[in-house]
Amino acid sequence: MAHAVPARGTSAQAPTGAPGGPGTRGRTTTPDVFGARTHRMAKWAVPVGIGLVYGYWAASISRRGGPVTGWNVLFGFLTVLAFVVLFAVVRAVAARLPREGHAALWAAFAGSALGFLYSRSGVAVFTSVVVSLLLAAAVFASLFYRYYTHEDARGHRAT
Repeated sequence: MAHAVPARGTSAQAPTGAPGGPGTRGRTTTPDVFGARTHRMAKWAVPVGIGLVYGYWAASISRRGGPVTGWNVLFGFLTVLAFVVLFAVVRAVAARLPREGHAALWAAFAGSALGFLYSRSGVAVFTSVVVSLLLAAAVFASLFYRYYTHEDARGHRAT
């Protein structure tokens, strides 16, 4: 079995990527390529972009292949507005919750969003609920695992 030899000038105990370990050169976090202004714009541009796709999708499902009407466009824009507002509320509230609540809130949001779209297609309510719960369970499991592995025992984000 081969073992890595410590590079010159590094600690033999620090693993690769750890502070002071090989390849870090004094850094403790990953570099931030974008500036603060770009992050502020992306904080709203990403949810609005996703909301526009979601609203278009909901409007196209509700018209069922018929012509585009004013009511259909209004429904699409109201769906975009509801999606973006709920996204912002979930993002603001979830950051203050422990990892279980954080993951559960995002799972509920994702399951509800999919359930709304799926129910617009005319399927049975039971089918829509089952599919929504399956997605919510998958989102909860993946986000809980991510938050569990990226936080310390008190729930603070690891740096």
